[in-house]
Amino acid sequence: MPKLVVDDLRSETLQRLRDYQVSPSSEIRNQLVELNFGLVRKEAHHWIHQCAESYEDLLQVGCIGLIRAIERFDIAKGHAFSSFAIPYIRGEIQHYLRDKSPSVRIPRRWQALQRQAVWMVREFQAEQHRHPSDLEIAEALEIPLGEWQEIKLASQNRSLLSLDAPIGDENEGTASLGDLVPDSQYRSFQLAQEDQLRLQQALVQLELRTRQVIEFVFLYDLTQKETAERLGISAVTVSRQVKKGLSLLHNLMVVTEES
Repeated sequence: MPKLVVDDLRSETLQRLRDYQVSPSSEIRNQLVELNFGLVRKEAHHWIHQCAESYEDLLQVGCIGLIRAIERFDIAKGHAFSSFAIPYIRGEIQHYLRDKSPSVRIPRRWQALQRQAVWMVREFQAEQHRHPSDLEIAEALEIPLGEWQEIKLASQNRSLLSLDAPIGDENEGTASLGDLVPDSQYRSFQLAQEDQLRLQQALVQLELRTRQVIEFVFLYDLTQKETAERLGISAVTVSRQVKKGLSLLHNLMVVTEES
């Protein structure tokens, strides 16, 4: 796309976002979706070869993520809207695939590299007493960093999400999603319908900043650094908000269950 066209698109998007924040309407929102539909097409195209879902379904789901980004974007933060929106679009598609497609097709080469990575990580941890970074894993496998990150993401979406899967951060340690669910009988995801409802009810009770951090880190798979950049805060603040948010969610869900 020519640079002039891209600049015009960004300028028009920014103006529509200003209009939407002043006076939200479905008309302006739909205009923003149309202007930025290319972001959804790009993300849907990335996933179409890794799942059994149709391209049209992925487009529809991606648009839901785009709409959420439109509703939550803050012009005052100074971020580019495209960079802000992509995690929402990608996250919405990922969660749709987790719900609809327990088996995501992974190329054989990627499967082989994933197995190599498992052994490499074990050896690295035994020698260095820490987990290797993505860059270190990619270099050991002799592949580009971006390809390793795609392999890792595809592998994560291949399996059903487990309540025993660790969630957390490098600095503050980890918890498991099961820690957020008081009833221990649900040890295999998906969450039971009543647990999903309690989680949703608990999320909306969190203060805005804490809820945003939790959503970025756990729902949209951003790193703490990426989350900090999106929200214009420090990584330390993100880490504290993660710890605070998980604790509050657990307490809120317990209260909801007992009431």
